[in-house]
Amino acid sequence: MEKNDILFETALEQFDTVAEILQLEDEIRERMRFPKRSLIVSVPVRLDNGTVKVFRGYRVQHDITLGPSKGGIRYHPNVDLNEVSALAMLMTWKCALMHMPYGGAKGGVQCNPEEMSQNELERMTRRYTTEIVQIIGPDRDIPAPDLYTNSQTMAWMMDTYSVQQGNTVPGVVTGKPLLLGGSLGRAEGTGRGVAYMVIEAARVLYKELRGLRVAIQGMGNVGSVATRLLYDQGCNIVAVSDVSGGAYNPKGILVPYLMHHIKEHKHVVGLREADAITNEELFELDCDVIIPAAIEGQITETNADKVRAKIIVEGANGPTTPEADKILFDKKVFLVPDILANAGGVTVSYFEWVQDIQYYFWSEEDIQKKLKDVMVGTFNRVLALSNKQGVDLRTAALMLGIGRVADAKKLRGLYLNGIMDFHGSAAQ
Repeated sequence: MEKNDILFETALEQFDTVAEILQLEDEIRERMRFPKRSLIVSVPVRLDNGTVKVFRGYRVQHDITLGPSKGGIRYHPNVDLNEVSALAMLMTWKCALMHMPYGGAKGGVQCNPEEMSQNELERMTRRYTTEIVQIIGPDRDIPAPDLYTNSQTMAWMMDTYSVQQGNTVPGVVTGKPLLLGGSLGRAEGTGRGVAYMVIEAARVLYKELRGLRVAIQGMGNVGSVATRLLYDQGCNIVAVSDVSGGAYNPKGILVPYLMHHIKEHKHVVGLREADAITNEELFELDCDVIIPAAIEGQITETNADKVRAKIIVEGANGPTTPEADKILFDKKVFLVPDILANAGGVTVSYFEWVQDIQYYFWSEEDIQKKLKDVMVGTFNRVLALSNKQGVDLRTAALMLGIGRVADAKKLRGLYLNGIMDFHGSAAQ
């Protein structure tokens, strides 16, 4: 089975498990298992050498029961329908868990952005936006940056959409440059949220944050921001890694020097005063906290039993398999799941969207305070349900998110060609 097939099956397995716990009615369960809309488009692009290449693009809107759909756009060779469908479903639960007025969506283009020029990326982005323009909008579906996309990508999308509408529409995407209606604090939102979750988990288990030994897999935007913030809070960053490999120093890595090294060399490998380690070895280190902030499927049944950390905070989407979840739960590892841990990004995206549609912008201090309030409040709700039901934090988080969507569907009812269904329901 391909990795993206596994990701989709995992998302369905998680949903079915929680649906059983919540005892959802069959008809509600059936409606929630499938995306509302899946769009596959051809994206023809004229390359710099004059030839035309057709890329495959996707946009999946899983659910819009609570509001317009929301989710990232990724550019990667492995993007396919199963991947974006799984991530759209997880986004639905994440938005509901965080009490955002959104459903989940995800999209992307199957390409290798590292082999494309800036001009080619712009042409591809504008054509992709044109192909999905009929299903996106500030009150329909709001894209955001994801893997190998950024604020510039969102600026191109916003401009393309706005030109076709005939007026500037900043709220059509989030994660934009500040000058075009972006929000202060958006770039750091996901990493800052991860740091907040480490702080809260430490409060529950250790009572003291200073001196906690932390290992971070992935030094992209999320991992690097979390690393810097936790270092500033007095944590001891003992290991970091990226696609090139990792670096380990049990006495602690000097983070300002680490950031300078990455800026200079693009990768972690070669960091002075640190031992070289692999990404696999990072999960076996003697430390207190592990932050997987790279890609999915990193902690599995083959290495979960070797994890020595007492806290795992998932900065990435789907870094832990269901089999590993069971092992870690039995080991009493305190695992803060992805739909909570990395929800800082969508939370600040929501703040950006609200500011765009109001044309009124907040200070960075306001953004950070609002983000912390939302993240900590949700953490406490998840922890309380976990303790009450005797389930792991992932199950508790999914119970809250899935349960909220299910309740909303019951309230809205089932719409059938403008008439009541045979049970007498009137809406949706």
